[in-house]
This record gives sequence, C-alpha cells and structure tokens, in this order.
Amino acid sequence: MKRELKISLAAAFALLVISPCFAKSAKAKKSKVRTINVAHTVTNVPYDFLDEKGNADGFEIAVLKAVDELLPEYEFKFHGVSDEELLIGTESGKYQVGTKGAWITEERKKKFLIPNNPLAASVIGIAFRAENADQIKDLESFAKFSGKLIPISPQSAQFSVIQEFNEKHPSNQIKLVPSDVFDIADSYLWVLEGRYDAYFVLKLSFEKNVLKETGPYHQFADKLAYVPYKGIPTWPLFNKEEVELAAAYDKAVQTLKENGTISKLSQKYFGEDVFNFVTD
Repeated sequence: MKRELKISLAAAFALLVISPCFAKSAKAKKSKVRTINVAHTVTNVPYDFLDEKGNADGFEIAVLKAVDELLPEYEFKFHGVSDEELLIGTESGKYQVGTKGAWITEERKKKFLIPNNPLAASVIGIAFRAENADQIKDLESFAKFSGKLIPISPQSAQFSVIQEFNEKHPSNQIKLVPSDVFDIADSYLWVLEGRYDAYFVLKLSFEKNVLKETGPYHQFADKLAYVPYKGIPTWPLFNKEEVELAAAYDKAVQTLKENGTISKLSQKYFGEDVFNFVTD
C-alpha cells in the first residue's frame, strides 16, 4: 500500500514538473500562428462585400479563406474598409493584405508587392447597339466596323487595355479618345443615340445595369448587345515587406487551382469560371 502511495505521489510530482513544459510547448506552438489582417471593400459584389449579417463574403474572400486553410502558420482576419483606407492601410502596414478586385497598374507596382498568382478576374468587353450584332462579334470586328468607342479616362486600367489592343493591331485600331472624367454616366445612352458605337465596360456592370430587371437601363435591354473581350486578372495587394507571406499565398493558390477549388468558387459567385476568359 505504501509502495503504491509512493508511486502515486511520484507520478503526481512528475506531472507537476512536466505540465508546465507541455504548457510552454503548446504556447510556443500557438505563438507561431501569425495573425494576418486582410482589408477588403464592402460593396464590390461579388468580389468583396459584407453579407446581411455583416460578415465578409465574396469570391476573393472565399479564395483567401481557402488559402488560409492551407497555411496553418497564419490566421487571416478580415476587415471591411473603404477603398482609400484599404490602400493607405496596406501600404503603411496596418493591413498585410488588401483585396478590392484590383488590376495591376504601374503605380500599384511601386506601392505594393504583387504576387505571381492573381486572385480573380474581371471580364471586360463592349456594349453596342443590338442592330449591329451581325457585324460586331469581337473587338477586331468592332474596329473594322468603326472603332468609335466612348472616351476612356487615361487613369483607368481600361485605357491601357485598349492601348495594348491597338499596339497588337496596328492596321485595325480602335479610336482611343481620352476622357477628362473617370466614368461617363450617359454611356449607354450615347451608344443608343449613335454618338459612339460601343462602350468598353465590365460584363458584370452590363449585367447589373442593363440585363437585370431592376437595372437603371433595363428598358434598353433589347436594344443593347454585349460581347466579352478578355478576362483581366485581379490581384491581392501585399505590403512591400510581406515577401514570405506572398510566397506562401502563391503556393496555396496554385494548389487551389489544381484541385478545382477556385473554379468551383467562381461558378458559385459568378455563374461561370472567369478564368476561362483570361488568355495571357
């Protein structure tokens, strides 16, 4: 009985000595998990937005959550913020990542670390009069038709896309006229009136404003047609110091591409795989 008591006391003492070691080990392991603050826009449906309960949602959010699942050394925390706060906060390091359906620009390359793998894609193309649908099938046929495109702000990424098209088609160019405003509110009306023959616009925007029954231009749905040009990749913006995090992101996204996760999420949020439109 005494021997058993001695053994029990010895075991209890051993546990008291060893337990702190286990606690320290568990704490050390937990401390290796780094919190990554991800800023995102709140009304950019279906890329990044807040749902009816105020939770982060959207295609880019869903992909980043899937990335987080593959990276046990990180824990992503999402913050819905304004466009300005996202850019300033990510550049300063308040947020390690910012996502807003961002296209690459030379200015963003200077301010942020851009990873190798895009996060999503924006499908862009032209809206034009439906009566010309037999002549306009793509940007090349539009250029031959007239190339008379609604002016585009030189500060926008769309301007660069048309510039690139013209560089590749020196003998069949689109008339690229700079606009002094970023967005022309009457673009669809200008096309219908014949002032211009096409409006270079995102597919989602055309669907929301023209095809959707509650869209402000739905009354013209039977008078307007649309053809996509290409998918423009969108990228998460990393703080310049986050080289290791960006590399981990790239590895995880590659896995999600290969196992079909990104394609499935695209079908869920866009109704199609937007990466099918990305040609280069």
